[in-house]
Amino acid sequence: MTEIEQTGAEPQGAPSKEERGQAMACHLLALIGFIIPFGNLIGPLIMWVIKKDESSFVDDQGKEAVNFNITMLIAGFVCFLLTFVIIGAILLPILGIFWLVITIIAGLKANDGVAYRYPFTLRLIK
Repeated sequence: MTEIEQTGAEPQGAPSKEERGQAMACHLLALIGFIIPFGNLIGPLIMWVIKKDESSFVDDQGKEAVNFNITMLIAGFVCFLLTFVIIGAILLPILGIFWLVITIIAGLKANDGVAYRYPFTLRLIK
């Protein structure tokens, strides 16, 4: 039996269920970008700004989500510019699939209480 099953409580130092859910929301709110232009940045940014003072785990994961989505916006812009020399037409869909898969993985890891670090991310917000 795990410590949670034995005591019915979270292990000391681990993020609570509520904190894990909020951290997961920081990552998955980026999917709003499918509906709202720049929603992939606005969703995580709003969640992070509202909840960053309540939990260090949510603060950390919110910053990570915002930094990743800023990086993806920059990469998307570069791919768009490269469509004029054909290579961007190949890179843009690959970038989109990468963004979607990594965002979902990050949300799942945050829900498990793991402080996820996105690959290839510019850490602009410290």
